Amino acid sequence: MWKFTTFLALLLCIGASSVAFSEESDRYVPETDPLVLEKLDQWQDLKFGLLMHWGAYSQWGIVESWSLCPEDYGWCERKKGENPQDYFAYKREYENLKSTFNPVQFDPTLWAEAAAAAGMKYMVFTTKHHDGFCMFDSQETDYKITDKGCPFHTHEKTDVTKAIFEAFRGEGMWTGAYFSKPDWHNEYYWYPYFPPLDRNVNYDPQLYPERWGNFVQFTHNQIMELMSNYGQVDILWLDGGWVAKETPESIRQWYANHMENNPSGFIKHGIVNQDIRMDELVAKARQKQPGLIVVDRAVPGKNQNYLTPENRVPEKELPFPWESCIIAGGSWSWVPNANYKSVRETVHLLVDIVAKGGNLLLNIAPSAEGTWDDGAYTMLKGVGEWMDVNDEAIYGTRAIAPYKAGQVCFTHKPAEGTVYAIYLADEQATAIPATIMVEGVVPVSDAQITMLGMKENLEWKRQDNGFSVSIPASVQNNPPCIDAWVFRISEIEGS
Repeated sequence: MWKFTTFLALLLCIGASSVAFSEESDRYVPETDPLVLEKLDQWQDLKFGLLMHWGAYSQWGIVESWSLCPEDYGWCERKKGENPQDYFAYKREYENLKSTFNPVQFDPTLWAEAAAAAGMKYMVFTTKHHDGFCMFDSQETDYKITDKGCPFHTHEKTDVTKAIFEAFRGEGMWTGAYFSKPDWHNEYYWYPYFPPLDRNVNYDPQLYPERWGNFVQFTHNQIMELMSNYGQVDILWLDGGWVAKETPESIRQWYANHMENNPSGFIKHGIVNQDIRMDELVAKARQKQPGLIVVDRAVPGKNQNYLTPENRVPEKELPFPWESCIIAGGSWSWVPNANYKSVRETVHLLVDIVAKGGNLLLNIAPSAEGTWDDGAYTMLKGVGEWMDVNDEAIYGTRAIAPYKAGQVCFTHKPAEGTVYAIYLADEQATAIPATIMVEGVVPVSDAQITMLGMKENLEWKRQDNGFSVSIPASVQNNPPCIDAWVFRISEIEGS
């Protein structure tokens, strides 16, 4: 049978089970390191970040890494190469993409400027995905962009992780290193003596302790390279939750309760204890990077400082730090002819997440040439224009009940007592309604209500469990922004 933490990771990946996410949520372990707690609080103020999946696979315009995984799921399907029906021939051809990867148009300053102008405050970059190809200058492998076997190794920015981190720090943004714990290229994870069976290590670490120990050391060495040689790193974002020490009893129980009638063959193979000595690794990393936020995704415990629902937004506020990682267009990796989210869709997504106390990590994938699609720039430009008017209702806020009522989301600055009511425009709306009804919060009798981008106080009236606010005719057809309008309420009852 499949390892149960693997099963959880898959469900999180495809967003198929709120039950599984609830099980993991129940096992969130709060951090105790005061430096991490301080930084985690600061991170919760940032609200909006950028995720980038990039690697040699972008040349084929396919899903990152997963076509190497011998599992029978759509995202693992092999569609490129000369002989995709021959798994081992395909793997060799996939790994040979290193020899043609040459993103000569790579200029991370363009990305950093666009992200900062959009209001993004941090970024997370895929230094290594499951396929094992390193986008940094690791001394542990030659399967990397800086190796002489990759044509890009002569470029002045061949160490793309270093160049990206420097460019984004130059815009005042935090940097995060995505790192895959499994490594499907490494001989100590997928032992060449055995064929790979699924995403897991293809041998029993308890039967081959020396081999597994070599893999653990390899992983520690690579992560410490990132912690030591790339300046300040704010977030270590670890993927591959099936590489973990143990199976939580709650997940075992969930499996027992929900998978009794599972069709034969869905659960692939046996539970494998893949103890990577995470506590030790995190302690070493924080010696180099004090206060480092660690996200050991889908592994309940103290090393998952915040949770990461993937490609979905929780229905309500969650009682711990969290971040929705969402695809902006196409796929996690670059694909041709990707359709990007509209500005309105992105703004509404950001507002919905922030109102529930979370952060939005929006994924944009670079191409094989080292460029972003025009659609990504267009989307970010529009979001930035909205943020220029309304960002005080986003940054530094916290959730406040009822979070969302109808078309209105709420955010709160507890220290100031200020509440923001964010009215999400209808799909085709360009003008503001003459009267907007807000339910769920009641201003105090002498409260002042203004619209961000306008100086004048607005007239308002209490209406049962809420209030109505009147919009002057001069503003209705000439609003300070589009897509969503924000009302600042100086104080509400019960605050």
